[in-house]
Amino acid sequence: MRQAFVPMAPCEMFHMLDVSEIVRVYRLPGQPPIRVLDGVSFSVADGEHVAIVGRSGAGKTTLLNILGGLDKPTSGDVRLDGRSLFRGFGASRRRNRIRATKVGFIFQSYHLMPELDIVENVLLPSMTGVAHIPAARARAKDLLEKVGLGGRLGHLPAELSGGEQQRVALARALMCRPQLILADEPTGNLDALTGAEILKLLFEVNETPIACVMVTHSADAAARCDRVLKLEKGRLAM
Repeated sequence: MRQAFVPMAPCEMFHMLDVSEIVRVYRLPGQPPIRVLDGVSFSVADGEHVAIVGRSGAGKTTLLNILGGLDKPTSGDVRLDGRSLFRGFGASRRRNRIRATKVGFIFQSYHLMPELDIVENVLLPSMTGVAHIPAARARAKDLLEKVGLGGRLGHLPAELSGGEQQRVALARALMCRPQLILADEPTGNLDALTGAEILKLLFEVNETPIACVMVTHSADAAARCDRVLKLEKGRLAM
């Protein structure tokens, strides 16, 4: 088991992701500020798999959302493939473009569109780019074949089991050939056997090595990663 609580990736490796002094403070009317993240810094090498663990409320999902540009830090920055998500002129437009082309998301609750069949769900990330539709549809079908759903292409999400829906979500995350996968409890709603199958696919189905940051409560899932980072009260435990 390759597992160590080390905050930084080896310096000789290319850093796909650099996270620098991330602070996230929530302010509610009439309430004291809530400091969810407090100076989080780490790097992820190209193709490296990193698990983030910690108790509920430690800030794991908030951190993941910031890494993917779905939320903004109060201070600090994230650089993906050398490009800042939050600093400089045009950061918002740059962040949207990076999120659409370089990042794949996998959520615990799948987040599939119920009115679309599974091919159309997998196609969704390509709709934000300039992908040629016939080629994109062929790729979506190929990915669904790879995750074992080649015989269910015309089905709606409601016609699939939870494990099958998560397979669709995995195919969707890979659709635009991302450089980084962000996975939030990808096995959290699944039984142990189905969860193990999803993890196997997550680490093996992609065509080229892809960096992955995965939030998880599962010891088995964390053990599949190259490194484990532990969040405690908004900080990385050393």
